[in-house]
Amino acid sequence: MCGIAGVWSKSSRNSSTDLRDMVRKMSNTLQHRGPDGEGVWLDEENGVALGHRRLAIVDLSDNGSQPMISSCGRFVITYNGEVYNSLALSRILEKDGIQLKGHSDTEVLLESCAKWGIEQTLARAVGMFAFALWDRAAKNLYLVRDRMGEKPLYYGWVGDMFVFTSELKTLKKIPEFTGEVDRGAMKLLQRFSYIPSPHCIYKGIKKLPPASMATVRHETKSIGLRSYWDITKQAEISTSKLVNGSEEEVLEVLHSKLSLSVAGQMMADVPLGAFLSGGVDSSLITALMQERSTKPVQTFTIGFHEENFNEAIYAKQVAQILGTEHTEVYLQSSDALAVIPELPQLFDEPFADSSQIPTYLLSKVAKQTVSVCLSGDGGDELFGGYNRYLWGDRMWRVTNNVPKNIRQILAKLITQVPPRRWDQIYGMIELFIPKRARMANPGDKAHKFAGLIVGEGLGDRFLDMVSYWKNVDELAYGGSELATCFSNLSSSSALTGFAQQMMLLDQKSYLPDDLMVKVDRVSMGVSLETRAPFLDHRLIEYAWQLPQEMKIRNGHGKWLLKKLLGRYIPKELVERPKMGFQPPIGQWLRGPLREWSESLLDESRLNQEGYINSSVIQRYWKEHLSGDHNWAGQLWTVLMFQAWLAAQ
Repeated sequence: MCGIAGVWSKSSRNSSTDLRDMVRKMSNTLQHRGPDGEGVWLDEENGVALGHRRLAIVDLSDNGSQPMISSCGRFVITYNGEVYNSLALSRILEKDGIQLKGHSDTEVLLESCAKWGIEQTLARAVGMFAFALWDRAAKNLYLVRDRMGEKPLYYGWVGDMFVFTSELKTLKKIPEFTGEVDRGAMKLLQRFSYIPSPHCIYKGIKKLPPASMATVRHETKSIGLRSYWDITKQAEISTSKLVNGSEEEVLEVLHSKLSLSVAGQMMADVPLGAFLSGGVDSSLITALMQERSTKPVQTFTIGFHEENFNEAIYAKQVAQILGTEHTEVYLQSSDALAVIPELPQLFDEPFADSSQIPTYLLSKVAKQTVSVCLSGDGGDELFGGYNRYLWGDRMWRVTNNVPKNIRQILAKLITQVPPRRWDQIYGMIELFIPKRARMANPGDKAHKFAGLIVGEGLGDRFLDMVSYWKNVDELAYGGSELATCFSNLSSSSALTGFAQQMMLLDQKSYLPDDLMVKVDRVSMGVSLETRAPFLDHRLIEYAWQLPQEMKIRNGHGKWLLKKLLGRYIPKELVERPKMGFQPPIGQWLRGPLREWSESLLDESRLNQEGYINSSVIQRYWKEHLSGDHNWAGQLWTVLMFQAWLAAQ
């Protein structure tokens, strides 16, 4: 895992020395992503400079240093990521007469591109990556990102200079960079709590979408963008040929495919561990790791003292059953206060998934003893794990034929009761509800249900469910909300179910643009590599071949994963309500984070900056402090933008 940056300048104003120095400064701001080495390669004639910071994971020798030149001399690469099947690819290359100097996946990827071409190489590669490849003969620069967007890559024009980078902070080393805020992207942040690809907080800069390759030609200032793998098409193809074996047969195939992915991602020449929350996904990944390991796997958990938010007790029980070497750390509000000032520097563009705080602290704890951690990310999106898939699909079927005016009346009645009061009502009847059917934060879910039943079509309803601020034009000044994969939604003939559509949209946006951004930035912020076995594209394609009832059954998601996990841990640890990894931000905003929040939300400050409508925020802030509403999610999107803006 590494950090990459580079420029392509045709300007006579930039000498070779200037370019080299600029790219070295850019890449050195990524030292946290690569503390084990650095390098800059320069093509003086064409004004191309490639920079690299190295985190050595596989082949710790100098044979893995970058930027790297192919054996034929034509191609130069600067690369961030891991190709998990590099050993298999290297054997094919060697049969074709290619002699490799070392065993780094960088060299395998580079020589594969030189031998077979980029597209054939991408079709064969299994992994997570973002890289830039310079073709010295054709004078083309290629930018590539992995299928599910696990690794970041930004690009754009700064004046007449083309730039690319793993993180936006490097752009501040370019004198011409102005860093103008894109107000349309800022509105997306307020809606989703993240900025979806290909948009970026800075005007003129974009994210390379997942599974994309960009071909840059400086002479025409053109960027040819194409997808080499399409999650929508894969989902449609897979659902058209559903598996028809027995449940046990399907379970065996899933076990085999997931085990294969875990085995490939355990490849490392450094200490390895796992994030263990105690939930289904991380517990299953840990179980499969321990099954293949000759010694206890090192596992790491963050807990909360607030009972309704704490899964650490379950993680500890799972660790004891599996026999891992377990470490748990409990998070307090003082820890959050200490982390918050670091968030703008970690994320570069404002990012408001509050689980960023415990994930960062978890990564810091893990880095003390390991350099690589596997996680359970992706299990929910692939196997129907989120509650919104369950009741969203159910409510769609129940309310779709109910007249709109009736739905509006019902929604109004629900929202007139504050979430806190719904929580109290639920508390009175909770003892009469089976444990497996109980839920956390019932008041918030009741209000989300109200929003769900009002929308007209599938697109409106799902957008309402995932939106923090539903009227961003009222909240934020200037600019138009930019188009995303949620714009102009239409149901595919192959994906007719509400839950299927939601899962696909989450795989296209929430997973790469929220979860993967969060995990990448906080882990690489402490020089820790993270890997997600569920995101092996072969497993994703197989998951879409599974009938819906093997994912969601009897009102519960991840049915097949739970069956598989039941082979390793007792049923009572498998069948329990989903809790998530969110800290008690709502409580903290009313307590230890109140002074910090009120400073950023000060009315005169907001009016002077001119981005956020101060009257709207003051109303939400007062309602939150009173306890009548839990506006933690909405307030956090604004607070993270304000904290980021203050750090610019």
